[in-house]
Amino acid sequence: MKSTVNQQVHPWTQFYEEGVPEHLAYPDLTLGGVLSETALKFPDHPALVFYGKKITYGSLDRLANRFAHALAGLGVTKGDRVALMLPNIPQMVIAYYGTLRAGAVGVATNPLYHSHELEVQLRDSGASVLVAVDMFYPVIAPVLAKVGLRHLILCGIKDYLPFPLNLLYPIKARLEHQWVSVKRLPPISDFLELMDRAPDTRPDVDVAPGDTAILQYTGGTTGIPKGAILTHRNLVVNAFQCRTWLTVRNEGEERILAVIPFFHVYGMTTAMNLGILIGAELILLPKFHTKEVLNAIQKHRPTIFPGIQAMYLAIGNYVKTHTYDLTSIKAAISGAGPLMKEVQDRFEHLTKSRIVEGYGLSEASPVTHANPIFGRRKSGTIGLPWPDTEARIVDLETGTRELPVGETGELVVQGPQVMKGYWNKPEETAQALRGGWLHTGDIAKRDEEGYFMIVDRIKDMIKTVGENVYPREVEEVLFSHPKVKDAVVVGLPHEEYMGEKIKAFIVLKEGQTATAEEIIDFCKTELSKFKVPKEIEFRDQLPKTLVGKVLRRVLRDEERNKLGIKEQI
Repeated sequence: MKSTVNQQVHPWTQFYEEGVPEHLAYPDLTLGGVLSETALKFPDHPALVFYGKKITYGSLDRLANRFAHALAGLGVTKGDRVALMLPNIPQMVIAYYGTLRAGAVGVATNPLYHSHELEVQLRDSGASVLVAVDMFYPVIAPVLAKVGLRHLILCGIKDYLPFPLNLLYPIKARLEHQWVSVKRLPPISDFLELMDRAPDTRPDVDVAPGDTAILQYTGGTTGIPKGAILTHRNLVVNAFQCRTWLTVRNEGEERILAVIPFFHVYGMTTAMNLGILIGAELILLPKFHTKEVLNAIQKHRPTIFPGIQAMYLAIGNYVKTHTYDLTSIKAAISGAGPLMKEVQDRFEHLTKSRIVEGYGLSEASPVTHANPIFGRRKSGTIGLPWPDTEARIVDLETGTRELPVGETGELVVQGPQVMKGYWNKPEETAQALRGGWLHTGDIAKRDEEGYFMIVDRIKDMIKTVGENVYPREVEEVLFSHPKVKDAVVVGLPHEEYMGEKIKAFIVLKEGQTATAEEIIDFCKTELSKFKVPKEIEFRDQLPKTLVGKVLRRVLRDEERNKLGIKEQI
């Protein structure tokens, strides 16, 4: 803990860990420049590890150059949009940095999109090139002719697998009915063939830190996709903020478990871009499978594990977790949603590491807050604003009046990591960036020491019997029930409750049984009467994004459809 001259203005800085300043000096670099500098410092150090296949920083640097030249050969020029529909495989990192070195704008695209979702994003972004794994072709094919794509670049999972996995993978894929054979005929190109024909010299394209690097699409609670315009400077700044906050890091020595998806801005920054910045070894996993993750931790000994609660929860609940050595992990930061104390305690017991909750959003590249890794943390809070980041709570009515300590309102932030605006959406940009502040849409409060707590999303707040109920508060209680594995609550229109009634969706732990009455009675002992769920539905699983965030809106819309209520706009 330290004191600063600005303690009165920013009380949180006194709780920064030793070595974390209030302000940082940021180099005038692009993301491609960050990779170049790391490749010069650690040319022979492993950058990517993919099921045993290793790619050094020197090789990654040259591969990114090759991809940039390959794009130029297809007619891609500065400012063109290149969509990246890739999981965490080497091609994602190569294509990401290669796209940026070509002066193009990357469009982060969810590999699990359905055709309609893909069409909407490609049409909105105006992407001229799509890079994807061949197994996604059945989803891509219906939209190819509709959206003006000039080129489709396909790669295979097996392309960068080591021998003999590269030979065995097609057999496994066929057995699991995931094998897709696509002829590489125009406008379809093969990733490896393009790379083989391209030179590995640095492309002669003038890319500046203020140029747009990524369109990061976020639907938020409305489901309407908006592309947050993130510049090279936004993303480089946030990577440097991450590096500073991660006080346990040793450059050139860390190993990051990279299972959080790179197409999601949280994984993009806290795993990929941070990893490249500090010369870490990125242990790539395309998808979260508990056993596979545990095997990877035991084999590759990662030291840093950025993730989400669902991942840490799965590890804690896995029946054989105690048979694995997980003690290589030094630090984990949980984002993209709240971290329950029970999950935090269990993970720390298993790994002997520190896990803290942080906060961010696509519009801020994404991180704005986190608890100190080894300093004073407060469970249930998102921690402190990061260096060079301003944060305050404003009233929900006008969004302009700052509220005093302890009062609940909307969280607004400022900082060099905040987006330029939304792609082709001036009205939404003006609404989100009012008065020079990014309005997060999250209801929050802060204490006298500067620790912030997210209460809930503004659009998720439940209004019942004249009272406001925040879903997170109810979900915290449900998670504390010994039989509950996962839970989420929503508000549904109901006249009897003068607004909405509270319904809970619950997944029980393996081998457990419970009744709705049992769960409701438990809630009655922990919550005020108006906060207790009036209806319980047990499910085998909850709908989630690939990053593991519960799709509350999907559940709410399902229930509204049953009631014959049209979807809210």
